[in-house]
Amino acid sequence: MSQFTRISCVQAAELLKQDVCLVDIRDPNSFFAGHVENAFHLTNGNLPEFIDDTPKDKPVLVMCYHGNSSQGVANYLSSLGYEVVYSIDGGFESWKLAFPVVSGS
Repeated sequence: MSQFTRISCVQAAELLKQDVCLVDIRDPNSFFAGHVENAFHLTNGNLPEFIDDTPKDKPVLVMCYHGNSSQGVANYLSSLGYEVVYSIDGGFESWKLAFPVVSGS
């Protein structure tokens, strides 16, 4: 049974101080315009690379626009065997109100 945990942006910011992987699933233009520093831009095209390169025991945080689509991706990653997966409530729109972002790739 796959499982993930919904967390706030504040909780996500705390987790980012640890050895975790943050994936941003927004479209390329939105990601380029602004994203969390060191976020991995996860797309259908690079999903196999992500799976090959990311250990299943490394916690994964999933971010989308508003925190809705990230839940489906978090559930999917959990079903692939990732042990600790989080969906960030409010997504990037909430994050950018409280924390810094960077632009570019």
